[in-house]
Amino acid sequence: MKIRLDKWGKRRLFAILFLSLYVIIMMYNVYRPLPDNISYKSKEYTVHEEDVDFFYNLSGEKNSETFFKEEIFTRTLEIINEAEQFIVLDYFLFNSYHEKKKEYPANVQRMTNALIAKKEANPDMPIIFVTDEVNSSYRSHSVPEFVQMKKAGIKVVETNMDAFRDPTPIYSGFYRMLFTWWGDSQNGWLPNAFSDTAPDMTIRSYLKLFNVKANHRKTITTEQTTLISSANPHDASYYFANVAFEVKGALVGDMLKSEKAAADTRREINFPDSIDPHQNEGDVRVQLLTEGKIQEAVHDEIDAAKKGDEIWLAMFYLADRTVIEGLTNAANRGVNVKLILDTNKNSFGRKKTGLPNIPMAAELREDTDNKVEVRWFAQSPEQFHPKMIYVKHKKETVIISGSANHTSRNLNNYNPETDVKIRAANDSEIISEVDGYFQMLWENQGAIYTDAYEEHNDNMSLGKRIIYAFQKIFHFTTF
Repeated sequence: MKIRLDKWGKRRLFAILFLSLYVIIMMYNVYRPLPDNISYKSKEYTVHEEDVDFFYNLSGEKNSETFFKEEIFTRTLEIINEAEQFIVLDYFLFNSYHEKKKEYPANVQRMTNALIAKKEANPDMPIIFVTDEVNSSYRSHSVPEFVQMKKAGIKVVETNMDAFRDPTPIYSGFYRMLFTWWGDSQNGWLPNAFSDTAPDMTIRSYLKLFNVKANHRKTITTEQTTLISSANPHDASYYFANVAFEVKGALVGDMLKSEKAAADTRREINFPDSIDPHQNEGDVRVQLLTEGKIQEAVHDEIDAAKKGDEIWLAMFYLADRTVIEGLTNAANRGVNVKLILDTNKNSFGRKKTGLPNIPMAAELREDTDNKVEVRWFAQSPEQFHPKMIYVKHKKETVIISGSANHTSRNLNNYNPETDVKIRAANDSEIISEVDGYFQMLWENQGAIYTDAYEEHNDNMSLGKRIIYAFQKIFHFTTF
């Protein structure tokens, strides 16, 4: 018996098939298997105190004048110059585009020149630069510095984020069904969403942008050392406050595994061979963490804090529920919790609403009867861009720091992220340095760095609350 469908029946059947396929694609890409060595945790190694260093970039105000202290990019250039066997870099933002009315140090060109000079002096040395498609506005145009590197024989790889899970599944399901097959084009005609001075973008690039995911790492590794940072060398980010930790020797082999995972999404590159395993010596313990392993470690360290211990957080974005609930519980059981946060009111010259930090800080204080203490970075429009937690117990302290904001997008296996975990005695040099950094910012020692909580505790309007609720439900946000 044949079943005949009228035109409405055919449309209903088509709609059912289309929606079924959409749901299958959407759900698969929410839970799809991660690439090998993504969400990676290394062994815990021990190193000597002199093998771990702390660097920071920071602006402050003294005698009504703003100043800037820079350490991270200087050390990065030194690492490039010191390399003898290979260099592997991974940076989210690496371009010279910026606001038309502002000028910045040519940091990207300076680093590009250093890499090219190293390659010319050592033609057989592998130099691999892993990055995100955001720099080319999702392949709308070429990036001059990448063109220069490629001509010099440096491998430049833009991570294929289609290989990763989708944090905005409702949109990304349609994107994967309908738009991934569109070819790349550099004939952009739409205004650039990122910068006034960047070339125009294509429709396909905007469609890709709306997936809101990225290779967000900030690392450099050689055969000698690894620098794990919150800082993008990006010109327009030059004056942002950032932190970085260098670990000599111990993490190099694990970094190569982790970076190969980010580069292999393009299936087009050979990586340096792994190096000899590290010999455990010393009193400072270090561990490499990426993606979801960062969240696990942060949760465990917050959970381990006892009454009288201290938790310090220096953070650009704070929104992950695991972290928020952990901090709330810690404060309510007697842990001293202090947060230094960005106000999230400015991004590359564009005004923002204060989401997520302002409502998150208000929630934390409300749920702990103001036990959680908060100060805001004062040097607007520059961003307070660290992603660091510091848990101080009676005898030892744990630091977890790197590229990962404490948001679900950064900690739930969506973005490639790299952090380092450091555990050391409270009287060790590295802990003393980091403790001094937090005390300097909190107490405004020698200059103005932070404002009191009340300075930016905005009462959220109904409109902001609706936007915030919408973003939390549908994940259509950078946090």
